[in-house]
Amino acid sequence: MKHLPKHLQPRWRYLAVELEGWPDASFGRGTFQRDLWFAAQNLVGDTGSAEVDLSVLRFAFEDGAGHAIVRARRGETDRARAVLACLDAVDGDEVGVRVRGVSGTVRACEEKYIRSPPEPTDQRNVVFENAERRAVARDGRIDVRTDDAFVGATELDL
Repeated sequence: MKHLPKHLQPRWRYLAVELEGWPDASFGRGTFQRDLWFAAQNLVGDTGSAEVDLSVLRFAFEDGAGHAIVRARRGETDRARAVLACLDAVDGDEVGVRVRGVSGTVRACEEKYIRSPPEPTDQRNVVFENAERRAVARDGRIDVRTDDAFVGATELDL
């Protein structure tokens, strides 16, 4: 099968996406892709979802923080950003999604927006609500483990 001429090949844009969740959140590329497709289908419908054509190319998520590179058709980046903004949970785990930037190639996307080292996490014991509890600290933010979930706090709250 012959390749299409360059002027007929589809053009893509690559979105660098930062992911942040609770420290015990764990999900993989496949579940993120599935929930992204569902979000696109719910927001822009079947035909709009096919026009945006979102696909996860690179994915890393560990200890409640990670990143992804999402591919979208050129000219559809606004709708792709809207779909990503609608994504609030993946596989039942609450997640914060932030688009760090858009690029024309995967390599430029990684170099500009993702090459920073991962945030260091620190496990420690803190006093919260008059009790000693386990906590995970990341860049001034502290996630305190309560009986059944995590609570977000800062240094001043402890």
